[in-house]
Amino acid sequence: MKIEEWLNNETSLIATKLIEYNKKHIEIEKSIGFTGRDKIHEILDNFYEIFFPAINNQGVVDEARTLMSVNNSLRKSALDLRDIIETVLIYQNFDNCDGQCREKADRVVMNLIDSFPVIRETIQTDIQAAYNGDPAATSTEEIMLSYPSVRAVFIHRIAHEIYKMNVTIVPRIMSEYAHQLTGIDIHPGATIGHSFFIDHGTGVVIGETCTIGNNVKIYQGVTLGALSFPMDENGNPIKGIKRHPNIEDNVVIYAGATILGGKTTIGHDTVLGSNIWMTHSVPPYSRVYNSQPSPNISNSKKVAIEYEI
Repeated sequence: MKIEEWLNNETSLIATKLIEYNKKHIEIEKSIGFTGRDKIHEILDNFYEIFFPAINNQGVVDEARTLMSVNNSLRKSALDLRDIIETVLIYQNFDNCDGQCREKADRVVMNLIDSFPVIRETIQTDIQAAYNGDPAATSTEEIMLSYPSVRAVFIHRIAHEIYKMNVTIVPRIMSEYAHQLTGIDIHPGATIGHSFFIDHGTGVVIGETCTIGNNVKIYQGVTLGALSFPMDENGNPIKGIKRHPNIEDNVVIYAGATILGGKTTIGHDTVLGSNIWMTHSVPPYSRVYNSQPSPNISNSKKVAIEYEI
């Protein structure tokens, strides 16, 4: 049987089964769907341009035109986000919204937009921390245009504000968009202070209940994760408990380090070396390193001569 004939006979049946399966597990009429996910990505891109309007202008910056452009983009993005959040709230509350989901969505977006000046000020400290912390950086403009940390932390700070207002799905989509763009995985529930810098960034994981103080610097491959997952009587993970570590002010964590557990606190002004495994707290001003390895070093030229003999 050729594939054309097989498709004529089978695709309708398979498509029907797939639709029935989706109806059983997803309330499609209440879901934002992939279209909503893509719209959230677009909104975040618009917000990035709103936060850094001078970077997106070419040539001479006309302040009046820039103000008009930012205002229009901010208004449209806010209304688009309100519609998505309203749909999510309806999904969360099913049929118990009683017309209040639109009002709550309005409040969530108004609170978010109202916080933008503070978020922008905090992001500037992140940019400055990157400039101060990376000797390869030549300007803050280079950092804004090319450093993955800035984009990932920018998205996190917006997602975190929405997360705090008890809106699900939307902040997770935002954080996974940052993960997709940068390789940096920060749960929107994590609390992060000012002047935060992730150098290089790839492979960084920061868990939901993690708290990070001010002036913290971490390198690629760092995991701030959970030590274990307590289970309920049915064997399901218990949600809503503290699972991830606390990182106090002025801490540096080098590449590949893993710090686990909700009771683990890394005291301020501590340096954690590369590839360590931490499941307990350390006091302020600690220096934590693995033992220095003892590699075997040989002279390749000498080895080659010995082989010829």
